[in-house]
Order: sequence, then structure tokens, then C-alpha cells
Amino acid sequence: MKARVKWIEDLMFLGESGSGHTVVMDGPKKLGGHDTAIRPMELLLLGMGGCTSFDMVQIMKKARQDIRDCVVEIDSERSDEIPQVFTKIHVHYKVTGKNLKETQVKRAVVLSTEKYCSASIMLGKTAEITHDYEIINVD
Repeated sequence: MKARVKWIEDLMFLGESGSGHTVVMDGPKKLGGHDTAIRPMELLLLGMGGCTSFDMVQIMKKARQDIRDCVVEIDSERSDEIPQVFTKIHVHYKVTGKNLKETQVKRAVVLSTEKYCSASIMLGKTAEITHDYEIINVD
């Protein structure tokens, strides 16, 4: 996997993925940025959320669960000292579907967080990661 980050101006950068997609990153005005785009550390959390969401949907579908939606809400804390690594991350899964089995949702969360989600496992080296879930059953 490859990536490239190009400086645009001030604290604005263009990230280019090896698969050909781009994302703009910018810093806050107080540090000399324009506050026009996502911050790099926010992008890291979104990457983790995307990684675990991807796992959740795949695992639930393989378990033949009628999943209709998956929303992952992430709260985090960072160190006050440099480097300002994540120290605590809480992941709340909101899984919506028809006749979802709690055992399957719980299994999917555990498999994602402990086995499949590379981003979660990597961030878990510096942060205490906790998670919970809620199931929203629809007719």
C-alpha cells in the first residue's frame, strides 16, 4: 500500500491514496491553517471507524443477518503532551436491521475489534479502546 501527501499552502495538504483517491487536510486557523478541511488526526479516527464498519457489515451479512444500517460513533481523548496520541477511544455501534440476533452483533463487534480491524488493533497500542453497541430492530 502506498500513499502520497503534497503540501498545498500554509497547513493545507492533499493526500493521495495508492488506489487513486484524494482527500484534503488542513489545520486550524490558530496554527496557521485555513480550517477548510479535515484534520489528519480526525482522518485517523475516521479510518478506524470505516475499517470496523466494513468488518461489521461483512460479518453480519455472512451470518445471514438482515442488516439495514450501521453507524459507528467514536469519542476520543488525546494526550496533553506531545506527541498527542490518542489515549482513550470509545466506539459505539448502532446496528439496524430486521430480527437481528444480539449474539451475532456482539460476535461481529468482538471479531472486528480483536481480529480483523487493523486500524483498531494498531490504535489499541497507545489507546485504551472500549466499545458498546445498540441494536435497532425494524419491521
